[in-house]
Amino acid sequence: MKKKAVRRARGLGRRTFVKGAAAAAAPLFLGCKSAELARESSAPALIAAPERKLPPEVLRVGLIGAGGRGTGAAFNALRAEPGTVVLTAIADILPGRLDASLKGLRESLGADAEALVQVSEERKFIGFDSYKRLIDSEVDVVILTTPPVFRPATLAYAVEKKKHVFCEKPVAVDATGVRSALASVEAARQAGLVLVSGLCWRYHNRQREIFGRIVDGQIGEVQTVYTTYNTGPNAYVPRAEGQSEMEHAIRNWYHFTWLGGDHVVEQAVHSIDKMAWCFGDVPPLSCHAVGGRSTPVTVGDRWDHFSATFDYGNGRKGFHMSRQWAGCDNENHDYAFGTEGRATIRGWEPYQVIEGRRPWTCTTPGDDMYQVEHDELFAAIRAGKPMNDGLRMAHSTLLAIMVRMAAYTGRTVTWEQALNSKEDLGLASYALGDLPPRAAPVPGQTPLI
Repeated sequence: MKKKAVRRARGLGRRTFVKGAAAAAAPLFLGCKSAELARESSAPALIAAPERKLPPEVLRVGLIGAGGRGTGAAFNALRAEPGTVVLTAIADILPGRLDASLKGLRESLGADAEALVQVSEERKFIGFDSYKRLIDSEVDVVILTTPPVFRPATLAYAVEKKKHVFCEKPVAVDATGVRSALASVEAARQAGLVLVSGLCWRYHNRQREIFGRIVDGQIGEVQTVYTTYNTGPNAYVPRAEGQSEMEHAIRNWYHFTWLGGDHVVEQAVHSIDKMAWCFGDVPPLSCHAVGGRSTPVTVGDRWDHFSATFDYGNGRKGFHMSRQWAGCDNENHDYAFGTEGRATIRGWEPYQVIEGRRPWTCTTPGDDMYQVEHDELFAAIRAGKPMNDGLRMAHSTLLAIMVRMAAYTGRTVTWEQALNSKEDLGLASYALGDLPPRAAPVPGQTPLI
């Protein structure tokens, strides 16, 4: 694969809502006054950044969000540079998760655990403000794996305090959060910070190879992309006696739209990101979508299926289907059709094929994309040459939010409407008590905000 293609595939060319975030983020999306300007916002202007002073020999990591994904990300971080990356702090909203996460880490790390996990009792932080107390402690890198609604504010504070960041996907659950994230992305670029996104397929060897070829024109001009994320439902944690509505929701955040964005945003964003990859990360003109709830739901208000069509102009379309149904056939594949061929990508299989004028079958070895994310994050920090996934991370998140907005309202949603939406799913304040009621969406009646 050409070096040019590798760089492009990697994307290296590339809530409390902070007051003034929209203004700070304006250079990133140029105010979205037209579809043309919106599409130009994907230009790789963000990659230029000042070099930073080389970091200390030992990099101190703080984990914010001590669930299963956060624990896994911390493990990958500690394995990125064995012996020179150390976990020194951990934070979570809820009590009881910190010790479980640390226990899991120590068991996974085995004999290395004593040296790599150095979290004292004073560096265990609990509560809705725990992210601030952790970031204010002596850490160099933070891992953000909280429920998505909290990520914009956490990212903003981490960047303000000049911390390098690994931010899990999605970066937000609404456009208000996306605009905050865009402001943080620009601030991170200006500060020379490393910001790596949890859109992990961008770090997979085989995906980099085939998507790089697609972007470089091996199937001609891309006309149509179809992605699927059809799987079973997320796990459910029963409500304990005396547990508040807020705590129960946070422990089941996948099932609550205000916390996770619905599954098309929280989970299927991976597939929507790969659609964006095929189209060179240029935003679409608009999206229309359908969806609903067709199976019994134990908790929460999420829908269980979505189907969307993105209009990229000049007859080019992106199609996406995702659902969470138990006992059904699953599929997580991607299909791209161009003027000179077609590509089939089965991400979890060693099957990446291009057919047509210039056929090709992938023989690239697979890798652990979750580990590669952190390997490259820490390598960039060590080299003092920042990488920044932020623009792509925010744009792909917004694409997934567009699907939800279009399906919930029954409206065709343009890129400008999505990016400038005033929808804000977060709360004015947070406490472990009751939750305010939320109206269920009804297509044709729910307004586009």
